[in-house]
Formats: sequence, C-alpha cells, structure tokens
Amino acid sequence: MPLIRPFPALRPAPGRAQEVIAPPYDVLDTEEARALAKDRPWSFLHISKPEIDLPAGTDPHAPEVYAKAAENLERMLDAGVLRQDETACYYAYRLSMGEHVQTGIVAAASVADYDLNRIRKHEFTRPDKEDDRVRQITALHAQTGPVLLAYPHVPEVDNLLAAATQHQPDADATSETGVRHTLWVIREAESIDRLTALFDAMPALYIADGHHRSAAASRVAAARRAANPQHTGEEAYNYFLAVIFPDHQMKILDYNRVIRDLNGLSEEDFLRRVQACFTVEAADGPVRPAQPGQFGLYLGGRWHRLRIHPGLVPADPVERLDVSLLQNHLIAPILGITDPRRDKRIDFVGGIRGLGELERRVDSGEMAVAFSLHPTHMEHLMAVADAGRVMPPKSTWFEPKLADGMASHLID
Repeated sequence: MPLIRPFPALRPAPGRAQEVIAPPYDVLDTEEARALAKDRPWSFLHISKPEIDLPAGTDPHAPEVYAKAAENLERMLDAGVLRQDETACYYAYRLSMGEHVQTGIVAAASVADYDLNRIRKHEFTRPDKEDDRVRQITALHAQTGPVLLAYPHVPEVDNLLAAATQHQPDADATSETGVRHTLWVIREAESIDRLTALFDAMPALYIADGHHRSAAASRVAAARRAANPQHTGEEAYNYFLAVIFPDHQMKILDYNRVIRDLNGLSEEDFLRRVQACFTVEAADGPVRPAQPGQFGLYLGGRWHRLRIHPGLVPADPVERLDVSLLQNHLIAPILGITDPRRDKRIDFVGGIRGLGELERRVDSGEMAVAFSLHPTHMEHLMAVADAGRVMPPKSTWFEPKLADGMASHLID
C-alpha cells in the first residue's frame, strides 16, 4: 500500500465553506464552542463538539453525544451543505496567517505505515482521549479531524502543489482568528500519480499534531480488519485523514511555562539557586529568547534573561531540548515539579498569547514566576521522532491551526 493515496473528500458545497469551518475540536471547551456556534447552524462544531446541541452539563463522552454528531452530519448532508467528491482526489490546502503562508496536501495516509513507525510520533497518548476519537470515528463512519503531518521538503512536491493553486480555489474561508483557509482540488491523474510516487519515495512522515487522532484511526482499522473476512487492505479504514506540509514551511511558536509558587523559597534564594546552572541578567523589558539555550524569567514585576551553562547541554535529542533543559535544571530541582504532566502548580501558555499573558498571570498573583522559551525547531522534533523517542509535554505549539470541516474522510 502507498504511504498516501487520494480519496473522495466530504467537504463544503461550493460557496459554503465560510459557514462550515470551525476550530479544531480540541482547542475549545464546550462553552466556548457553544458560543462560537450560536446562530451558525452549519458550523462544523455541531459535528466535532455535538454536546453543544444537548442540555448543559451533558457529559461530552456520553453515548448520546456521539449519536448527536452522526445526526448532525446526516442533517448537513441532507441539506446539501456537505458533499462528497465523486472521484478520489488530492487537495492543495493553504494556510495564511499575516505574512506567514504554508501550502500542503490533503491526503489519506497509511495506517500500516503509522503502525510501522514510518509515520513517526513524538508524543505519548492518553487512553481516554484515544477512546473519545474511536467513538467519534465509529459513530460517524468518518474521520473529521485531520492529523497534521510534516514531510522533509521535496522541491518537486512543492512545485506540484504550487501549480495546483494557480486557478480559482474550490473553497476559501477565513476563521474567526483571521487565518485564511484555501483549498484546491487536484483531479488530474498525472499529478495524482506523481504525488503518490514522490511521497512513497520518502523515508518517513512526521506527526506534528494529532497523535490521538492517528492512534484512534489505527485502533478502528484493527477492529474493522479483524471483523472483515474479506479484508484486502484497500478499504478506506486502512487510511486516515491527514494534511501534510513541507517541514520548512511549518511554524512552531514558543510554549511557555508559569508556576504557582517558588516552592517555599524567597525571590532572592530562588535567583541564587538558578545561578548554579544559568547565567542571570536583568532585562529592561520582556525577554523573547533569540536562540536555543536562552530563557526569559519574569518574577516580581521584572524580567531577567537566563542562559544555560553550555556544558550542561547534552547531545541526546530529547535532553538537549530547551523544554528539557528548563525542566531538568530548574523546574524540577528548584521548584520541585517533577511531573509536569500532572502537577497542578505548573501551567502552559502558548506563544500565540504573547509575553503579555505571562506578565498578566504573574502580576495578578495567580502565578509566582513565568518562563519564556525559544520555540522548538522542526529539525529537533524530527530528530526525536527518528530516534523513536518522545518529547516532554507541551513542547510545540503549531500555528496556524487547521480548520475542521474543510475535508473529511469517509471510511465506509
């Protein structure tokens, strides 16, 4: 089976994309989704967050929630808001956020290659989150949340996608955050065959975001394979919905840390202990680290610039990450937070919120100290995945985000 293949996408009917697209299901809580979908009957949130159409307080993982998702999908199909393409296609997908533009391909990616780690992971998954996606896929008989993948860029792929975007787009919509989502259908057999061959020659693809969605697709495929005595490997359930961008176009923002207290230390004692592993300099304004190994520290209304002592940076692909250096040499030994996945004293702030959000959290008294980090680089993520390792929690914040609803993959 090829690494990727074309598929007949379920997508908004012509002129309906603006009514349909929605943020990814996992970036909104129920009340945020309810507010965003108000007076928007065709918002994809009615499928991805269907508890908004049930009484307040409904458990988002209750059986009636997944049934409501299926009902809402059927309603949008009956109304002609969503339509499935008649033939298998690829799709060029462009994200535009301010000056940043990235163009990738919407495709069905091989579950078998995911299982063999040719589609490589860098995060642990949580069983409860996997279970939720399995139930959603099973109820809808479709994958509606795309997995964000990266490919080590190949100029010919980039050129084919660029050529596909030279005519009028088949869908064009702008999200509530100002991100433009543009889609072009690639129907030409020659282009499809060439793209399939070019991707099949790649040694690996890399999951950027969507570990739970890809893991759930693998579980659904295994269950259907076991239940199908006529299984051939060609069935739609053997592939999962993916949007794949060249690695050099992808944008990772900083993922910053705020801590509730100083673990019983005074500000002076805390800063003195920090100096064992970092140089500490007062800064005259917010610190946005310019390179790996540098950190900003906001404490007591003042910013400081930290630099890790060079001899403490190892060669190991995980331990050399800035998130690891800060955790291993400051947050764990000084602030006593050894399990950042579960410790309630630490919180994480995506760089899209800006350094002002760090100041606000500390100045309000909610948090005692904040750290700004340099963004993780794509080559570091890929090195971790190539080594079969996992990154620490909250290592990457990708922007811009994909939209739910631009394309879905039916598996029956």
